[in-house]
Amino acid sequence: ELPTMKMLLLLIALLSAALLASAAPPTCYSRVLSLSKEITESFKELQTSKTVDSCVETLPRLYLDIHNYCVLAKLRDFVAYPGCDRVVEVNELKEKARSLYTILISYCRRDLVFLTDDCNALEIPISPPIEHS
Repeated sequence: ELPTMKMLLLLIALLSAALLASAAPPTCYSRVLSLSKEITESFKELQTSKTVDSCVETLPRLYLDIHNYCVLAKLRDFVAYPGCDRVVEVNELKEKARSLYTILISYCRRDLVFLTDDCNALEIPISPPIEHS
């Protein structure tokens, strides 16, 4: 009967650990990563939308890589860009970019490691790999 009890306790411990791991709050890194992807996708959609104002074509490019130190300057430039203030989608995007910048320089400052400072890499969109069938 003792081995059965040990197995039962071990099973309960494993299930508890699995539940706690899945319920863990997002880290600074995961929040910054998901927000940067969201912003980049929103920017791509904005650029390809036919219904948006022509001023969108003049916006600074917004391809974000949170591992690149130049992302800070890229976000600052985008938020400070004077054009397109009349376009709601651009204002929403600027607000998200402002939030990401604040998170990067305030809340996550000590948690992030920048792997590069290649500003040119943020000017060219990264294409997803092509799958061959």
